[in-house]
Amino acid sequence: MSDNNEIKLPQDKLRSQSAQRIRERLIMASLIACAGITITITLGIVFILLTQTIEFFNPAGHLDAQGNTSVVKPTDFFFGMEWNPLLGGEKHFGVWPLIAGTLKVAFVAMVFALPVGLISAIWLSEYAKPKVRNFIKPIIEVLAGIPTVVFGFFAVTFITPYLLRWEWWRVKIEDPDNPGQYLKDASGEFLTEPAGLFGLFDIDVYNALGAGLAVGIMCLPIVISLSEDALRAVPKALREGSYGLGASKFETSVKVVVPAALSGISAAFLLAIARAVGETMIVALAAGASPVKLIGQGNLWENITSAGALDQSVLPMTGYLVKIFTGDAAHGTVEYYSSYAVAFTLFIITLVLVILGNMIQRRFREKYD
Repeated sequence: MSDNNEIKLPQDKLRSQSAQRIRERLIMASLIACAGITITITLGIVFILLTQTIEFFNPAGHLDAQGNTSVVKPTDFFFGMEWNPLLGGEKHFGVWPLIAGTLKVAFVAMVFALPVGLISAIWLSEYAKPKVRNFIKPIIEVLAGIPTVVFGFFAVTFITPYLLRWEWWRVKIEDPDNPGQYLKDASGEFLTEPAGLFGLFDIDVYNALGAGLAVGIMCLPIVISLSEDALRAVPKALREGSYGLGASKFETSVKVVVPAALSGISAAFLLAIARAVGETMIVALAAGASPVKLIGQGNLWENITSAGALDQSVLPMTGYLVKIFTGDAAHGTVEYYSSYAVAFTLFIITLVLVILGNMIQRRFREKYD
């Protein structure tokens, strides 16, 4: 019996090793297939955007919504300061008004999300008790799964109406014909106007400020979660060394831990910026549909800061894409192809942000033993 057992054991081992090799090869093949599918989809998206963008610049032109032939040159698109593709006899396809609207929304979002997110991450990493951190961190990560259309409705139904009701920055309008008397509307309510510097924010129903705040709230989980992970990855020895030199907890957090985690924090910031630039549903619902006017208000800086300011309606690139693909332009028209050119421009912007993020991450990456 022992001889038979000694003969069978090597065969069982061989079968086991053979089955293990087959499983490993199947797993490797499935991983390669998944990676290949991802790469293929990405290349397919880039190919479609590129070919349709080239078609948009066809020298023969395309029919517009009125049946006229319109020819768009790349220089007019990439350097033009006026966007008016749907109305009027003369079409203008300068993309910079859409870029300006996108950057305004992203600017408001980042002014809110980056400092609030970083401060929250520092508190979670350095000050919060483990039980509190373990309770709050999953809740923050769950917030990242909320559909963006919910944030859009939140901006329209809460943020913007709240901004409109900020009476403390408004004053009653005096009747020019009756000094000491104030103008009223048909319902008997006093008419008001922004006072002093707050005249910069005479909020419209659709505006970049409300949309940007909603986008900032959406980006908060990204900033908090990734920044907190980067801060927690800093070795404990650095904190103990700082305490040993007499530094306080606040000084250690700000002057030691944050610089040591700068690589991960910067990556979180750039990921949030790219997310804000590419956001669609929030800006489609809350930002409006009026391209920023970059011509006619003086110099370019005055145009950017006054015409279509944060308190007024703007049209970001993603908002224009929604507008086109919900029926405003027929298939094959110049307006239809313009959406691909705008989408390709947006793709280039987000690609640059991703590359910049990788460069910064490699530049400030710290390695610890």
